[in-house]
Amino acid sequence: MSKILITCAITGSIHTPSMSPHLPVTADDIADQAIGAAGAGAAILHLHARNPDTGQPSADAAHFMAFLPRIAGATDAVLNITTGGSAVMTLEERLAAPKRAEPEMCSLNMGSMNFALYPAAARISDWRHDWEKPFLDNSDDLVFKNTPRDIAAILRMMGAERGARFEFECYDVGHLYMLRHFADRGLVEPPFFIQFVFGVLGGIGPDPENLAHMKRIADKLFGQDYLFSVLAAGRHQMPFASMAAAMGGHVRVGLEDSLMIARGRLARNNAEQVTRIRGIVEALGREVATPEDARRMLGLKGAAGTAIR
Repeated sequence: MSKILITCAITGSIHTPSMSPHLPVTADDIADQAIGAAGAGAAILHLHARNPDTGQPSADAAHFMAFLPRIAGATDAVLNITTGGSAVMTLEERLAAPKRAEPEMCSLNMGSMNFALYPAAARISDWRHDWEKPFLDNSDDLVFKNTPRDIAAILRMMGAERGARFEFECYDVGHLYMLRHFADRGLVEPPFFIQFVFGVLGGIGPDPENLAHMKRIADKLFGQDYLFSVLAAGRHQMPFASMAAAMGGHVRVGLEDSLMIARGRLARNNAEQVTRIRGIVEALGREVATPEDARRMLGLKGAAGTAIR
C-alpha cells in the first residue's frame, strides 16, 4: 500500500467553544495546536478561523493571517484553507482568506446540502457565548449553498488563477458525480483528492456499508486517478479512519470533526488525535506520509508558491 496521508482539521465551524475547553479559538491557540498536530504526524492541516473575541467562525482574512505565517514558519506541513467556512457566509466572504493566502490546497464542498447541527444543542447545558444556542437551534432551517456555479467559481479563482489543489469534500454519493461532471468539463485534473464525509445530518450516514459504496462508486467514476480519505463526525471518527486505512485510503482527524479521544473523554488537543490514528495505521502496516510525500502524491505547487510567508 502507498504511504498514508494524515489530515488534521484543527478548528472548524461545526463545533462551538462550549463543547470543549480544548477547541482552539485564538490565533495563538490555533497556531500552537496546528504545529503540534504536524509534529505528531499530520502532513496536511485543514484550517478555519474564529473571531477571538466572540468565538464565532470567521471569514476575515486578517484572522487567518494572524496564524498562517506562524504555522508556515514552524512546520513544513501543507496548509489547506477552507472555502466552506460556515453556511451563513456568502461565497465572497468564504473566499476572502484563500484568495489572500493563495494556499497549496483548499477544501471544496461538492454540493449544496442541509447542514443540521441542532441535535447537538440538547446535549449542552453550559453556553459560553450568546450566539451558540440560537445558531444550533436554527440549523433545522440551514442550507449550505454550493451550487455548480459556486463550485466553478471556486475552481477558477483558487485553482486556475492561484494554482491551488483541492480536498473535494463529498458528503453523499451525488457529490462524487458532481466532481466527475467538473472533471468532464476540464475544470479539474487528476489526481483527485476526495474526502468521504460521514455522519453530518443532511449527508450520508455513518454506516460501514456506505463507506464501501462510496469507494465502489469512486472507483467506477475515477479509476486510478484519485486518492480517497475519510472523515467521520463524532464517535465514528476513529472507527471510520481505521477502516479507511485498512482499505488503502487516507485519513482525517481533528477537533473540527470530533472533540473526543475516547468514550466520555475529551481530546486535550489535536495532536492527541493524530497520535492515536498514527498508532492505528502503523499497526496496520501503513507508513505515514511526510509533507513532501503529500506534495508529490497530490501534485501541489509547494509552499514557496503561496502568499503566506
